[in-house]
Amino acid sequence: MTLRIGNFSGFYGDRSDALREMLTGGEVDVLTGDYLAELTMLILARDRLKDPSAGYARTFLRQLEDTLGLAHEKGVRIVTNAGGLNPAGLADAVRQLAGRLGLPVRVAHVEGDDLTARHPGSLAAHAYLGGFGIAECLRAGADVVVAGRVTDAALVTGPAAAHFGWKPTDYDRLAGAVVAGHVLECGAQATGGNYAFFTERDPRELRRPGFPLAEIHPDGSCVVTKHPGTGGFVDVGTVTAQLLYETGGARYAGPDVTARLDTVRLTQDGPDRVRIEGVRGEAPPPTLKVGRNRLGGFRNEVVFVLTGLDIEAKAALVREQMSDALAASPPADVRWDLARTDRPDADTEETASALLRLVVRDPDQQKVGRVLSGAAIELALAGYPGFHVVAPPGKGSPYGVIEDVYVPQGDVDHVAVLDDGRRITVDPPQDTAVLDDVPSPAPPEPLPPGPTVRAPLGRVVGARSGDKGGNANVGVWARTDDAWRWLAHELTVERFRELIPEARELPVTRHALPRLRALNFVVEGILGEGVAAQARFDPQAKALGEWLRSRHADIPEVLL
Repeated sequence: MTLRIGNFSGFYGDRSDALREMLTGGEVDVLTGDYLAELTMLILARDRLKDPSAGYARTFLRQLEDTLGLAHEKGVRIVTNAGGLNPAGLADAVRQLAGRLGLPVRVAHVEGDDLTARHPGSLAAHAYLGGFGIAECLRAGADVVVAGRVTDAALVTGPAAAHFGWKPTDYDRLAGAVVAGHVLECGAQATGGNYAFFTERDPRELRRPGFPLAEIHPDGSCVVTKHPGTGGFVDVGTVTAQLLYETGGARYAGPDVTARLDTVRLTQDGPDRVRIEGVRGEAPPPTLKVGRNRLGGFRNEVVFVLTGLDIEAKAALVREQMSDALAASPPADVRWDLARTDRPDADTEETASALLRLVVRDPDQQKVGRVLSGAAIELALAGYPGFHVVAPPGKGSPYGVIEDVYVPQGDVDHVAVLDDGRRITVDPPQDTAVLDDVPSPAPPEPLPPGPTVRAPLGRVVGARSGDKGGNANVGVWARTDDAWRWLAHELTVERFRELIPEARELPVTRHALPRLRALNFVVEGILGEGVAAQARFDPQAKALGEWLRSRHADIPEVLL
């Protein structure tokens, strides 16, 4: 009764040959492809403005060209959210491909997520649907299921619900599948990619990590693994890191179920095998999240290179000289950032240089366009010694804003559209529960006093971070019980703010997950208006956790 679900894509642009690799590398029943980050929806929306028939991930079609026949031969079903803004269009394109290849493949799709018409001024507004539309398609015999904006985990909960006959109220089973889906959704991040302790592995092992799969059982528990002989590795650390990625508190809400991350138990079940069990589920919240994408305005950027001596004085001179241009028609948002990448007595010009970045934004393209870029270039012979820029500034480019809004579950028409055109309506959940915070668990006993060493946090803890709109999360975990006892007391919200100065004036919430030996910090507003607005150096906060690990603390000697 075990259902083997693998992943072959973690984002739009992931490794193109992964689908073939997963089909040929070992046994699998269902393959899932995740293409839809928040930014991807904005990209697809802009594609659709140019071509109304577009709006889906065309790379998925290219992947199917030489693999659809193999999947059909092996009886492997494919479930993907590559439909993006146009799942019906992609489903038709897959049918046409199957016809050209002479394959009797049944293709179904899920729709109802598109709420753009209800949100004037949006480029795209899509509700995050659950997995039961996918389940209806599979129960009706679909070989390929194309969805639009479903939750990433729905690509796993749908096939699991269809295979095991789960009902909408089987909360614990569904929650187990949600956790499995969250581990699989980002592909190689579960098999050693982007992993904090990568230096402990042979570099040859990490050259080309394989993609993960989950062996799901009828009770919702699973074992995360990968095909034999593929690169990378699967251990409790890689799974913990992915569980913390882009999550918040103990309650991980979805359209079908709220999974309790504080109930997850992980155990090593052999080489490249991690067992996930004990996951408890609760009724889903009464609302669905809607990702709303709109045009935020226009932005422009100039990066001045400051070389050698007097870096601070050179930066001050640039800001003074640019002040007139900025004051004449001031943009709505002006940001200066000085990155001290320079070193004293450097043996290359590049390592002797710092970068001064000016970013401006405004609804009016004229205010960020040629007036600004002209003023910057006019300093070429009248500015600081050694004046040059990384690239000439342009006329200003549009940027998007990603916002979350919420609608009642019953306001969305969730429909499974079968290969023969029949339409099956998916009812909203009958039982819901308002999402409340879980009370903070009691901290573990602190370590006894002893000698300490000043060292980077990353010597004893791992981290993984990511973006959710304008917010970022930083998950931090320990690998031993003693390290957890220290971490739980050392890394308070106040200490986090000390180590990450950007967060000092921002709301920061700490969530403790003792069974994972982990803390999850949510920093509100650190990404401004979201990744598309590029408000900071690392607009998706992908390296925020690594910055935290590089900060120094007084670490007990017994942990080093």
